[in-house]
Parts: sequence; structure tokens; C-alpha cells
Amino acid sequence: MEWLTSPEAWIALLTLTTLEIVLGIDNIIFVAILADRVKPELRAKARKVGLTLAVGMRIVLLSSIVWIMRLTEPLFSVLDRSVTGRDLILIVGGVFLLFKSTREIHHKLEGDEYQREALGMSDSFASVIVQIGLLDIVFSLDSVITAVGVADDLAVMITAVIFAGVFMIAAASPVSAFVSRHPTVKMLALSFLLLIGMTLIAEGMGQHISKGYVYFVMGFSIFVEMLNLRVKAKKPPVHLHGPTLAEAEAAAKPS
Repeated sequence: MEWLTSPEAWIALLTLTTLEIVLGIDNIIFVAILADRVKPELRAKARKVGLTLAVGMRIVLLSSIVWIMRLTEPLFSVLDRSVTGRDLILIVGGVFLLFKSTREIHHKLEGDEYQREALGMSDSFASVIVQIGLLDIVFSLDSVITAVGVADDLAVMITAVIFAGVFMIAAASPVSAFVSRHPTVKMLALSFLLLIGMTLIAEGMGQHISKGYVYFVMGFSIFVEMLNLRVKAKKPPVHLHGPTLAEAEAAAKPS
């Protein structure tokens, strides 16, 4: 508990907590979208279980820092480039994220989502949790490596992860509700996941992409979408339908 009296440790805690929250936003979006695939009465539970798994995964990985560091050691070489365990996890996770996001976009554009809702169809709770758990591993790995780079004390790292996890769980319901209410926002969120998936694959192949660029693009896109939603809310409702049969008959009668 010596870190409680260290100003440097408190600065590291604040910095790391902020970074963990930022890195957890994509996790929240992914969990919110997948949770919508289960029955309505199970969605809140799916979000809480999924994000609790994410926090637990981060703590477990932080407690295995030696193993995490070994993931950065070369396993084999391809075309004179060393491939590490971290690279493989990032590539597989990125491909899975691209696959899931593309499928979700397809279902939405083709109307499958509305057909499923009309027929009362939904994914099983267990299958959704398994999918969330798989992506939690990838998101957690990125989060843990960031934590190791920012702080030196394991207690500081775990405390920051817990603080960020509490924020993620608290924000999951309002974020999920907002995304579900606005179809264009959901499509934007899916496009973010495509971007993150492509970034993970690039990172796994040794092409470093600054997170600042990625978050700037996401932030600017969200800003534009918020403007669109604000303009749409101010517009008066447009009546696309013609007059009713009764109104047409009344207008046709001689006065």
C-alpha cells in the first residue's frame, strides 16, 4: 500500500484509468451490439456479464505479466519478419471482429434484424457470452500492454482497471439504449468496429497505427452524427402519404 502515499503513483493511476476508459469504449460498443441479439429480458444481464468478464480478464492478465511479456518474444519468422504470440492474437481477433461486424451490417441492411424481431428469434445467452469472451481477450490484451507501459506497480494497474470497469458497466445501459434507438448510430458503431478490426490486423502484421489517429476519426464521426441527429430532431414531421379515402371523397363532393 506504499503507492497510496506516492504522488507519482496517483498520477499514474489517473492517467491509466483515463486510458483504460478510452480503450474500453470499443468494448462497450461491441458488447452492446451483441447483447441486442438475445431476448430483451436478458440483454441487461448479458451486458453486465460481458463487461464483468472483460474486467476479470484484464485482472487475470495483469497478474500474469511475465506470461504477457513472453507474448512479445518471437515464435517464428515469415518473410524475414518475426511473429509473436501477441501478433497472432491481434490478427485472429481483428479477423473475428471484421467478420462479426460485416455480418451485423449485412443483417441490418438486408432487413434480417427486423425479421428476426418480428418472428421473436434470438441468439442463445451462452453463445453471445462466448463471443463476448473471445473478443474480451483481444481487447484486454491491448489494455494490459498499455497498463504495463504506463505504471510500474501492479496494485495501481489493477485499481485503474477496476475503476475503468465500473465506469464501463455503468455506461453500458445508456450507451446500448442510445445505439438501439438510433439505427444510423448503430451503423456508425459497426463501422468503428470494422476500423478497429483492421487496426488490430495491421498491428499484428507489424504496421503500427497511432491510436490518436483512430480516435480522432471516431470522435469526428461521432461529432458529425450528433449534428445530424440534432438537425433531424428539429425538422417537422414530413407526411409522405396522400389524403385518406374519406378526405378524398369529401373533397370530390360538390360544395
